[in-house]
Formats: sequence, structure tokens, C-alpha cells
Amino acid sequence: MEPPTATSTETSGTASATLGEQLLLLSLDDESGTAKESAKVAPAIAAAALVELALAGRIDVTGDKVTVVDATPPGEPALDAALEAVAGKEEPGSTRDWINRLKTDAVARANAGLIEKGLVREEKKKVLGLFPVRRYPEADGSVEAAVRQRLHAVVLQGAAPDERTASLVALLHGAKLHRLAFPGADGRRVEAAMESVSRGRWSATAVRHVVKAAEDALTAIIAVTVTTTIVTN
Repeated sequence: MEPPTATSTETSGTASATLGEQLLLLSLDDESGTAKESAKVAPAIAAAALVELALAGRIDVTGDKVTVVDATPPGEPALDAALEAVAGKEEPGSTRDWINRLKTDAVARANAGLIEKGLVREEKKKVLGLFPVRRYPEADGSVEAAVRQRLHAVVLQGAAPDERTASLVALLHGAKLHRLAFPGADGRRVEAAMESVSRGRWSATAVRHVVKAAEDALTAIIAVTVTTTIVTN
């Protein structure tokens, strides 16, 4: 079924889920709770934390160095932790450095947020009766459905994006996660449309600097990840 057209304004449900949590929802299989594209999703979620902090007026990027402009915690656990880490560093680090630093705990914190908000549930199992694994099947699909509707409207129907939707598109594009958002659509069309949205004049200058830096850093990180995977396999 084709998703209905969404407006350019987020619903309260999707607005309450961080961009990182939205990325994770797109990557999780609804029934089994297994994650897809994990190597790409982790840095994308880390980059999303930086973008969220920029949207909240907490950080900026100057010469690709992430600087704190307001150390007040936003009140979202994952974002509070990211801001504390950046603020606690004596010398400013680059966007790429911070994505690599934050990605270690990024998925776990996003999972914790989704569980807290009742969007997924945690299941603990053992593979072959020996190895413990955790899965996160869907508990409430309304937020993911709304995210997909907004992406469909903006990317495939040309609707005007709000800042958060445009940021999500840029993060998906930078991390080469087009198929997570549009598994059945024409890949070239989706990639071209996402490129157009991410390059559009859709945000305040300060936010755009962070989004652009995060997108560029993601592209570089993902390129290294893919190359390493090919070589090791």
C-alpha cells in the first residue's frame, strides 16, 4: 500500500523520537527485531546525535571542529550523554572524530530510548543454546509508519521538508542507507531525490554546517567500512 502524503510538520509521535531512534526503527525488522545494515547504522545514529544537538542550539561546527555553544542538557538521555562528551573534551574534535567516538554506544542508547518510549520490546535469546543475543521487535509501529510517510512525501512526492525530516534524509543519504527507507523503490531515483533534498536550502546556517559536516564524515566512514568488509571477506 502506498503511504499517504504527509505534511511538512512532524507529528508529536515522530517528534518525540530522536533522529537516531528513527534511523534505528528503519533498520529493525518489525517481527524478528534483527537489525539490518548495522555497520552503517551505528555511525549514522552517532551523526544524528550531533545534528540533534545543532538543532537544539547546543553545538556548532567551525572549520570542521565541533564546538559547544550551550552546555545545557537537552533532556534526552542519549543527547545529554553526547553533549557531555563533547563539552568534556579540552580540544575540539572534528565531526568525523566525534562520530567515531559516539558510535560505540549509539545503537545501545537508541535501543534504550525506543524501549523507554514503548516503540520496541527487548527479547533475550540464545543462538545454538549457547550465545546470548538481544532482539528488538516492534511494539508500536505508529512512529515508524509516520517516519516512512514523511520520507515518502518529501523524497518521492516533492513535499517541503521540515528541518528534522531534511536532516534525516541527509543522514540516510550520507550513510548510503537509501534501501532502508525505500526498500521497493527505484534506487537511482531515490538517491537522486535524497541528494536534492540534502543539498537544498532548508535550514538555518548553523544547523546546515553541522548536517553537511556530518554527511561528509559519514560518507568517508562508510566508504572505509565497505572497503574493509570487502577486503576481510
